[in-house]
Amino acid sequence: MARKQPEKGFTFSRDMIAVSEEVPAILREHRSKAWQAYQDLPFPTMKDEAWRRTSLSNINFGAIQLPNGNLSAAIPKKISGRILSENLLSKRSTALLSPAGVEINQSAQLKKIGVVFSSLVEAAEKHPELIAKVLGQIVSPLDGKFAAVTSAFAEQGVFIYVPKGVDVEDPIFGITFTPWENTAHFFQTLIYLEEGSSLTYIQESLSPEKQTHPSLAGENVEIFVGKNARLKIAELQTYGDMVWSFGHKKALVERDGYLEWKIGALGSSLSKHFITVDLIGQGAEGRVSGAFFADQKQHLSYNTLQRHLAPRTTSDLLFKGALAGESRSVWRGMIYVAPGARHIDGYQANRNLLLNRDARSDSIPGLEILNNDVRCTHGSTVGKIDQEQLFYLLSRGIPRKEAEQLIIQGFFDDIFSRFSIPEVGERLWQSIKSRLAID
Repeated sequence: MARKQPEKGFTFSRDMIAVSEEVPAILREHRSKAWQAYQDLPFPTMKDEAWRRTSLSNINFGAIQLPNGNLSAAIPKKISGRILSENLLSKRSTALLSPAGVEINQSAQLKKIGVVFSSLVEAAEKHPELIAKVLGQIVSPLDGKFAAVTSAFAEQGVFIYVPKGVDVEDPIFGITFTPWENTAHFFQTLIYLEEGSSLTYIQESLSPEKQTHPSLAGENVEIFVGKNARLKIAELQTYGDMVWSFGHKKALVERDGYLEWKIGALGSSLSKHFITVDLIGQGAEGRVSGAFFADQKQHLSYNTLQRHLAPRTTSDLLFKGALAGESRSVWRGMIYVAPGARHIDGYQANRNLLLNRDARSDSIPGLEILNNDVRCTHGSTVGKIDQEQLFYLLSRGIPRKEAEQLIIQGFFDDIFSRFSIPEVGERLWQSIKSRLAID
């Protein structure tokens, strides 16, 4: 007998899942299994270790509905992001994901070299054998209540496949748009790189800036980086201040593979994201960089996990955040080293800058090491603007507000400089700068 949903849970039912005969069989099966997981899994509470500092008690999930009606009429044909400008997206291969569907603009060159860049539904129809290698194999519906509900109800998604030995020189871009109030928007992103291939993918998730009622965004991201393959991925989140954002995101990196994962989070009312890198092949390397800014009463929470499951693997994680107003951040990081994973190098750090006395940051690094032939380090800091730096700039005649902005920019600079397209890092900073209310 299915477990009864808590009173504050979603009011979704099985008949709302897209499992008609028109839906490819692999998606029908995945969604049905995800529904069962959703039924069986409890709703997270602050008694759960992963959610201990993130409360969902003020969110009325029962008021959230799934999209319906004439969706396409509400979606502009072209949407540029707040960070990914129209100029940047022009003449590039792009995907626009919204509840109305997925619009793919793929260059002739991508098709010529055998890259699959399509909606998840189209890929499931034409390439089910490829989808089967990724869908639900990396992020399982059993990973959590929000992983399950996203897997069950996400009708839109994007799939990218790069064949063996193919180097995709130009970046591919994606825009995920969450348009309606009192509505849940679920998306899936699947990326599969064969041996010796390479790709750069940049995605921004956004919503209308002004809303009077909340909406919810949920996303599962599943990534496979094959042997000696290289993936650079950047995820930007610039939701409006009435969006609740939840995500389960995971990458598997094979032998001598390389993953560079960059995250920029500026929006939402509440965000809770789980980011995992599994280094499953000898010589695999994963590097994760994150920058976030919060103000007013925003709550941003990230759980990161670096798992060394093979010898001679390397991981490096750096998250930096600045908090203003009454905002709060929670970062929980863990490096796990398996018994047979010897000669590994793991590092994680979280740096936080409090710009207001009412802001708060919880930074919790952790290590779980099951052999003694490793080099693992971690660290975290929470502090205010350095007064010596500020005094130095003021003594040079720089106005106080400008001096404080320079210090904050310097704090983020090593993260922004890691973005492969300089304009992205610059626009991230400009977005933060526009929200700074320094006394």
